[in-house]
Amino acid sequence: MATQPEYVEATLGQLEHQDVIDLFVIGGGINGCGIARDAVGRGLSVELAEMNDLASATSSASTKLFHGGLRYLEYWEVRLVREALIERETLLRAMPHISWPMRFVLPYHKDMRFEGNTPTSKLLSFVMPWMKGRRPAWLIRLGLFMYDNLGGRKILKGTTSVSLTGTPEGAPLNDRFSKAYEYSDCWIEDSRLVVLNARDAQARGAKINVRTKVLSAEQKDGIWVVTVQDRDSGETREVRAKMLVNAGGPWVEDIIRNAVHIKSADGVRLVRGSHIVTRKLYDHDKCYFFQGEDGRIIFTIPYETDFTLIGTTDKDHADVGEKPVCTEEEADYLLKFASNYLKTPVTKEDVVWSYSGVRPLYNDGASSATAATRDYVLKVDESTGAPLLNVFGGKITTYRKLAESALEKITPFFDGDRKPWTAGVALPGGDFPVDGVAELTSRLSKTYPFLTPKWAKRLIKAYGTEAFDVVGEATEASDLGRDFGATLTEREIKWLMDKEFARTAEDVVWRRSKLGLRLTQEQIAALDDWMSKSPKNSEQQGAA
Repeated sequence: MATQPEYVEATLGQLEHQDVIDLFVIGGGINGCGIARDAVGRGLSVELAEMNDLASATSSASTKLFHGGLRYLEYWEVRLVREALIERETLLRAMPHISWPMRFVLPYHKDMRFEGNTPTSKLLSFVMPWMKGRRPAWLIRLGLFMYDNLGGRKILKGTTSVSLTGTPEGAPLNDRFSKAYEYSDCWIEDSRLVVLNARDAQARGAKINVRTKVLSAEQKDGIWVVTVQDRDSGETREVRAKMLVNAGGPWVEDIIRNAVHIKSADGVRLVRGSHIVTRKLYDHDKCYFFQGEDGRIIFTIPYETDFTLIGTTDKDHADVGEKPVCTEEEADYLLKFASNYLKTPVTKEDVVWSYSGVRPLYNDGASSATAATRDYVLKVDESTGAPLLNVFGGKITTYRKLAESALEKITPFFDGDRKPWTAGVALPGGDFPVDGVAELTSRLSKTYPFLTPKWAKRLIKAYGTEAFDVVGEATEASDLGRDFGATLTEREIKWLMDKEFARTAEDVVWRRSKLGLRLTQEQIAALDDWMSKSPKNSEQQGAA
């Protein structure tokens, strides 16, 4: 079982009165929050600023998988894949409420092809030109063998062969598919992962600021003077820090040039990944890994009980200031791709929601968005006299390892022996066994008989052991206050505002949860109105 330490109250007052803090982190996505948590746990004084809500950009718009990246093996990114495979089980133990194993079914047929620019496809075309770009079955099985064994699995099941004739796995698929491979990866509630890292960082002494924009950062006498602005009140203040971490995600290059004013050859390639959510397309709880004749792959994943998630695309995104959206072209591509595999075609009428995020990949000069490296790159810049760490790329599965690698570059600038500590340490609510969700849900239901089974399961999957704190001393549903719909109550909203930095209805229904799929626009507007008038919101804005 992952162990969870006894938390201490955040020493925000102490931080505010310190003349100079150790570390100022720009960006409240998974990399920024992961680095802040690791750093404060090593005894550094830390402050973080996020210009919007936590996880408001890339970190809430992923395919929501902890996975090694099976297709990255074709790019020979073995170190990245191995690190991610090892991390899957490390992370499962630390957050069994928001992460769990899933089985992926990979149907095979002879028309499967490589994405043309992979090193593997080039090598195979040279050695076996008669294959004409096809991806042979033996190569897929070799890749899955490596996938099973590179990371030293202890929890997850290995690969098996599956018949698609007369089986639940084959029922939704076209009859031309008769064989498949089935392997393991993991689900993760991506935006909740970010929030829990921020909460843990705060509990250990970090100061976490949301809706706080970094206007500028200047080096003066070896110290960073960071000017930040509260986006609600418009007030500005200065923070002095010994070192700056630029974890701005898609804005990392913009921060280098326009906030820190450093000339650098390093930059990011912005790649848009779009997803659609449809009505539930099949009855079982397994995912599909579909391979297209263009060499691309997509997933179809059971989502929020009643839906199916389909994604993702890879398109270059030119302007960081342009909000990413799933275009009609991308949606049509995903619909057609999935329909090539499914007996019942998926249509526009089946789509209930779409979302899109921008991956800030390190610009390695790759010829296509698909080929651009998914590995992370960390660069320390001391050209101004005070150290700056720029964080490029990364994927959600390796965020903890990225944070450890970042601290390897950060700690030499500070005195003391500061060792890694996050492996095996539970995030808030995650202090129970990996296979303990059913038992914990049953205990919650017995403690609060008025909770429906779906309600109890939702609370455990969101809050883990802290679900009991969310419900508190309630003896009936009315004790939880106003019902905003879809089992979302006033008590839970207050928890999200008090503990999880939520300020608006969008924060709650699309990032702290996905209840936006079940609430009407009128219900969301009513929630937003209630939250805007909450004394807690006024208190947060006044204190910022």
